[in-house]
Amino acid sequence: MTFSIAGRCERTGMLGAVVTTSSIAVGARCGFAAAGVGAALTQHTTDPRLGPLMLDQLRRGYTVEQAIGAAVGVTPRSDWRQLAVIDARGRTASHAGASVKVERAEIHGRDCVAIANIVRSTDVPAAMVRAFEADPAAPLALRLIDALAAGDKAGGEFKPLVSAGVMIVHREAFPYVDLRVDSDPDPIGTLRRLWREYEPLADMFVARAVHPDSVIGT
Repeated sequence: MTFSIAGRCERTGMLGAVVTTSSIAVGARCGFAAAGVGAALTQHTTDPRLGPLMLDQLRRGYTVEQAIGAAVGVTPRSDWRQLAVIDARGRTASHAGASVKVERAEIHGRDCVAIANIVRSTDVPAAMVRAFEADPAAPLALRLIDALAAGDKAGGEFKPLVSAGVMIVHREAFPYVDLRVDSDPDPIGTLRRLWREYEPLADMFVARAVHPDSVIGT
C-alpha cells in the first residue's frame, strides 16, 4: 500500500526521497536522507528506525549492499520489511522480505531506486524510474514528484492516496526541502503545488541559516 523512489541529481549532488500511501503521515515515517551520504526508504509494516540506520552505515563507509544487510540483520521479522537505499555516488540496493504483500516490486535505474507494495501492478516502480530518468536537468524535487505521479498513473494503490512527502538534502545538515501532505484527496498534486511555492524560496531559507547577513530584510 505504498510506493516510493529515492534518487540523486548527478548535476548538483542533491539526494532525496519521495513517498505516498493511503494512510496518514507517510512523510514522517518512510523517507530519510543525509547530505553527502545518501537517501533511504523503509516501508511495509514500516520500521522508521531502519532509514537512519542505513544512512549511518553509509556514513561509516559501508556499501549500499552492506547498509541494507545491516538493517535486515538487526531488525526482528525483517521478512515484513521493504527497504531501499542510494548512496552519494548513485549506487543502489533494495530488499523485500518474504512476507511483503503482492503486488510488489523493486526497480533500479540510473541514480534512482523505486519500490512498491500492495499496488495494482508491478509496473508501478518501473514507471517511476522511467519518469525520473526522463529529464536529468530538472530539479530533483520535481523529478521525484513526477516519478510518484507516473507510479500512480501506472496503477497506484487499491485505496485512495491520502498522504505524501518529499525530502531533499544538499550541502547542509538540515534538509533543502522537506514537504509533507496529509489527509488530502490529491496528495501528489498538492505536493507538486507546495514544491512550486517553495522552490523560489529554498535557497533563501538556506542562506538565512548559513549566511544571515546576506538576507537581512527578507
